[in-house]
Amino acid sequence: MDELSPIIEKVQAGEHLDFEDGMILMSSRNLSLIGSLADHVRKTTVGDRVMFVTNCHINYTNVCISKCKFCAYFREEGQKGGFTLTIDEIMEKAENASKMGATELHIVGSLNPKLPFEYYEELLLRLHEKYPAISLKAFTAVEIAHLADTTGMSAKEVLMRLKRAGLTGLPGGGGEIFNEVTRKKVCPDKISGDRWLEVMETAHGLGIKSNATMLYGHIETDLDIVDHILRIRKTQEKTHGFQAFIPLKFHPDNTELQKNGLVKFGPTGYDDLKIIAISRLLLNGYVNNIKTYWVMAGEKMAQIALHFGANDIDGTVMEERITHAAGGATPEFMPKERLIHLIRNAGRMPVERTTNYEVIREY
Repeated sequence: MDELSPIIEKVQAGEHLDFEDGMILMSSRNLSLIGSLADHVRKTTVGDRVMFVTNCHINYTNVCISKCKFCAYFREEGQKGGFTLTIDEIMEKAENASKMGATELHIVGSLNPKLPFEYYEELLLRLHEKYPAISLKAFTAVEIAHLADTTGMSAKEVLMRLKRAGLTGLPGGGGEIFNEVTRKKVCPDKISGDRWLEVMETAHGLGIKSNATMLYGHIETDLDIVDHILRIRKTQEKTHGFQAFIPLKFHPDNTELQKNGLVKFGPTGYDDLKIIAISRLLLNGYVNNIKTYWVMAGEKMAQIALHFGANDIDGTVMEERITHAAGGATPEFMPKERLIHLIRNAGRMPVERTTNYEVIREY
C-alpha cells in the first residue's frame, strides 16, 4: 500500500502517471489495489459500457520472410501448411461475414514476397465495391512497411493508394515490444519499434485511424512494458489516431522461443489482469479504449478484465488462425449473443460499436 500511495494521490487528483509510476506499478504485488484503481479510472472515463464489434478476421497468407521467434503461424515459401488465399477466396469469406451481419473485416497476413502490390489494392477495391458499408481494417504497420520496401514507394504513398482503394483503418498488430534489444531477440527481421510508430503516425496524418498492441509474457522486462506503453502515449499526444490499446498475451506453444527454452510458460492470469490495469492507468486520457482480446485471454479472463480497467472485449471474430497456431484453445468464433451474455454477466452494459467506436446499439 505504501509504495502505491503517491500513485493513488495522483489518480485521485486526475494527474497523468509517469515512467517511475509505471515501474512502481509493475513491481508491486498488490494486484487488487492496482485493479481497483484501474477500475475507478475506467468508470470515471468511459463508464460501464463495454464495447464489442461484429467482425470477421481474415488471414490471407501465412507465408512470411520475417520468421519471428514468438510466432507459430508463419510458413516459409513451399513449406507444408503454407497458404495464400486468392482474392476470390477472400470474397467468399467476406460474403459469409456479410450474411452474419459483420460491420468490420479485420484483414491481416504475413510478409509474403510473392504477393504484388496490385493484390492488396485489388482486394480492397473489390471488397469496398461489393460491401461499401463494411469497414476494411486491414494490414498492420509491418505489412505497410513491407509494401513500401518492396515497391519503392514511401509508406505515405502506400497508405494513400490503399485508402483510395477502400482501406478504412489499420489494425494494431506488429507492435510486439518496442525496446530494440528485446525486439531483436524475439523478431530480429521485423521493422523497428520506431518505424512501426512512424508508419502509424503517417496513417493518422492521412485520417486513417488505428489500434495499438503490445505482446507481453515472453522475455520482455518490466522496463520494456512501461517504455512501450509510454511510447504509444507519446505518439498519441501528437496524432490522436489510436482508437484502442490491446495488450496481447503471448502463447508459447509451437514457437521458436519455446523450442529454444527461452520461454517455458506463457503469462499467468495474474499477469493478464495486471497488464490490463497498468495499461488503463498509464494511457488514461490518451487512449481511453483498453481492449481485452478474448481470443488470447480466454472468455473467463476477459470477463474479469472488465473489472481491471478494460472496456472493450473485441468482437465475434468468426475466424482466427494466428493465436490458434500457437496453442490458443478459445473458439474461433463468438456469437454476438454470447458476447452480450458475457458482458452482462460481468455487470456491464453491452454496446455494439463500429470500427471507429460509433455506437450501433446498446443492449
